[in-house]
Amino acid sequence: MRRKTANKRKRKPSHVSIRSGQVEFVKVGTDAWRWRDVYRWLLGLRWPQFAAFVAGLYVGLNLFFAALYSLQQDSIAGSTGGHWFFDCFFFSVQTLATVGYGHMYPQTLYGHVVTTIEIMSGVFLFAVMTGLIFVRFSRPIARVVFSNSLVVAPLNGKPTLMARIGNENQHSMVEAEFRIMFSRDEPLLEGGDFRYFYVLKLHFDRLTVFPAALTLRHTIDEKSPLFGETVESLEASRALFLVSVVGIDPVIAASVQTQKDYTWRDIQFGHRFVEIYTELGGGRLTVNYGRLHDTEPAQ
Repeated sequence: MRRKTANKRKRKPSHVSIRSGQVEFVKVGTDAWRWRDVYRWLLGLRWPQFAAFVAGLYVGLNLFFAALYSLQQDSIAGSTGGHWFFDCFFFSVQTLATVGYGHMYPQTLYGHVVTTIEIMSGVFLFAVMTGLIFVRFSRPIARVVFSNSLVVAPLNGKPTLMARIGNENQHSMVEAEFRIMFSRDEPLLEGGDFRYFYVLKLHFDRLTVFPAALTLRHTIDEKSPLFGETVESLEASRALFLVSVVGIDPVIAASVQTQKDYTWRDIQFGHRFVEIYTELGGGRLTVNYGRLHDTEPAQ
């Protein structure tokens, strides 16, 4: 009973914040951190943040071992004698990198023990960092750009929700799948609201080849969950749209995925996307990505 009570005391309530697009979820009562999460956290850092983390870890580790060397004044031979801690620090840098210029070397048992521990730490550190850098470089990126807004305009006489996406890679994406998910709060007969999710039916939801830019379209008819919706009703129901793209990068033969969410503020009623394709002749088309987000009033 005492052990169970002690374990319960150790598990303090915690919260984890996760941002998904424009919505932030705060998980309460879950484990805030686990050692396995360090790997995902490091992979999720941006390159400047990852470089700063590696530099800070490298300097901090050398400072730690320099402090250990400095505990015994004669543990290192060949030091200048003027700045003992600096000598310890740069000796640690040489030892951690297994460079060994030969000018400074451990001369006491204490120095040899600390050197052995540092070399083992260096081997482990460089192996882990090399693996992380390789994974970060080899990880496929979708490189798909989404329009800043969704538009609703007539198409063949019917109101249509449209989203524009563009492939920014230097090669085509293959077996691309597209989806638009719509969610909103709806009242219940028992009282209160419940969050409903709908997968909107698109004119096409799969392409064998996705080379440049295209527009996803959903017809708003009587069968559509968006039928009769206005800006005011979407705001009242806290409407949210999620556009996702899943495909295969043919260069590295790996699956890639990306998405973007839109709120009711991002919908432009009575607008359509401007034309971005220009035919040059001979089977050539120019795609102006600079106007991918531009819209104009629908006639």
